[in-house]
Amino acid sequence: MKNVKLSVLDLVAVGEGFTAGEAIQNSVHLAQKVEELGYERYWFAEHHNSASIASSATVLLIGKIAEHTKTMRVGSGGIMLPNHKPLIVAEQFGTLDAMYPGRIDLGVGRAPGTDPTTAEALGRSAYGAPNHFPEDVEQLQTYLGANEGARVHAFPGENSNVPIYILGSSLFSAELAAQMGLPYAFASHFAPNYLEQALQLYRTQFKPSEYLDKPYTIACVNGMAADTNEEAEHMVTSLYQYFLGIVKGSPKKLMPAIDSMKEIWTMNERYAVLEALRYTFKGGPEKVKNQLQSFLQITQVDEIMVTSHIYEPAERVHSYEIIMQALKELQEN
Repeated sequence: MKNVKLSVLDLVAVGEGFTAGEAIQNSVHLAQKVEELGYERYWFAEHHNSASIASSATVLLIGKIAEHTKTMRVGSGGIMLPNHKPLIVAEQFGTLDAMYPGRIDLGVGRAPGTDPTTAEALGRSAYGAPNHFPEDVEQLQTYLGANEGARVHAFPGENSNVPIYILGSSLFSAELAAQMGLPYAFASHFAPNYLEQALQLYRTQFKPSEYLDKPYTIACVNGMAADTNEEAEHMVTSLYQYFLGIVKGSPKKLMPAIDSMKEIWTMNERYAVLEALRYTFKGGPEKVKNQLQSFLQITQVDEIMVTSHIYEPAERVHSYEIIMQALKELQEN
């Protein structure tokens, strides 16, 4: 636990009454604050065709945050690789690394990050498919490495060796990360079912590589910390409303917190939302510290990545303050 790191995953959720530009500026402010607090990295997730998420142009956001911070690592959590040509991704991240050397991460996944119709509009069927994902990752490694004797090069990008992370929510991603000797990040903030099994599989099958000599694990969770348990219970209703929209197939912008969800969801919908959001650190400082300790004891991860769908920007910043303080107290004991 002494060496566990905390990081941030930002979907740039657009709250009701906010513009996309305001949501991005809120992310810049949050990134600057969490850098001061000692968070390790700040990642953006690629999503498309969603009015509630402003992280579709993931590479641009990474550059924006890197420009407005000083030391914190910045990257993708992740780039949905089958949506893109590996050469383009290598050039983009090679360019970021040229501008912000030693600070850029490239997390990659194989999901579309959107609906099937939008995936087709992105050219996903033409450019690649999920079953080509391992080969696409290998191409990325080639372009970002020495790539000697090749006819096609990534400039900038070649010899940058931007670190690649495998993202996923299944056993396939765990096995692939292990076989390739790459760090592994699990999306337990919305897909909790295979977390422990995937981590175990990754660790037992891990093969050391030129990139990594031993397993490195990241788990993403939802963070909803406040000064009191009651405040946190109120604040989390924004997340519940947001995810309920996804469950019902009608996603909406991030809504303000409300007093009760009873009149909004059915029992089945409540179960679906709470089951998907099983790994949500929610409460006042002491409760969140206990949740953090329990999660680390169960998972033994090297790093926890926190995502926070909190409507009020100031409350979101404060939540990250409380969570970092909780980890520091655990590490001091």
